[in-house]
Amino acid sequence: MQEFKDFQQTTTRKVQEIIQSWQEWLSGERRLSPHTVESYFLDLREFMDFLSKDIGRLIDLKDLKDLSVTDLRSFLVDRSSSNTSRSSLARNMSTIRNFYRFLSKFHNIENTAVHVVRPARPPKTLPKPLDQEDALALLNAAQTMQKEKWQGLRDVALLTLLYGCGLRISEALALNVTDIPKTNDVLVVTGKGNKQRMIPLLNIVKKTLEAYLKERPLKGCEAPLFIGSRGERLNPGVVQRQIRKIRLYLGLPESVTPHALRHSFATHLLTAGSDLRSVQELLGHTSLSATQRYTEIDTVHLKAVYNQAHPRAHLKK
Repeated sequence: MQEFKDFQQTTTRKVQEIIQSWQEWLSGERRLSPHTVESYFLDLREFMDFLSKDIGRLIDLKDLKDLSVTDLRSFLVDRSSSNTSRSSLARNMSTIRNFYRFLSKFHNIENTAVHVVRPARPPKTLPKPLDQEDALALLNAAQTMQKEKWQGLRDVALLTLLYGCGLRISEALALNVTDIPKTNDVLVVTGKGNKQRMIPLLNIVKKTLEAYLKERPLKGCEAPLFIGSRGERLNPGVVQRQIRKIRLYLGLPESVTPHALRHSFATHLLTAGSDLRSVQELLGHTSLSATQRYTEIDTVHLKAVYNQAHPRAHLKK
């Protein structure tokens, strides 16, 4: 849980208690990842900081109920003046709306202003997958970048799982040893909103997991699957730092992140002819439009190949 001392300077005790119960609700009932909950927390803190300075005192329940369209627009203007990106502004507003849905559901505090104000839409960007050669190079390099053998095998198993099953990093790190199937080749994953999905476990993924578990120092079926040096559940920050190290070693772009392996999983499946609905189910997307972004990547790739290779591509019209 986050520390609430930052809210002591901006909100009343009652509001602080509500914010804490909101965070517990996000983690418990909504089952959001710790990273997502932390992002929501920091977004709300920025909003409370601004609102408290704007009205000149601690924020109480009446202030939350009386929040106006002007208040929200002033907040967005203030954030924009700090060179905040449009995607961050959209996330800020999403956090505020989420908090007010919680207020409405559990504290009978209604406010229509949060549904009226919409920041400018962030520019449409496509996911940035690795090509197949770079993805395999990343997996091969992971073993050599750790001093301890078991940690190298852990990194290989984790990255192979992300690429071979299209998992989010939070989903992979939430797995326990007992989640790895022994009698079949289907992995059951709990994703966003506590929704479960089944993913075929490729033989290469099983082999890397078996090799890691054989060398893993901490034994016990109920233990976290991926552990840190002290036996605790592996922190996503450790994985991100290791990816940066491998990325620099291989000379890969900054877009190479743990999530880029999930993008690569989807893109390479669609490029190989998989149907969109199947990929949607494997990724755990609730909306087909989220999966359709990957078909645009394939189109961009095909155009790039055509422009580079076709003999008529460079002829003047």
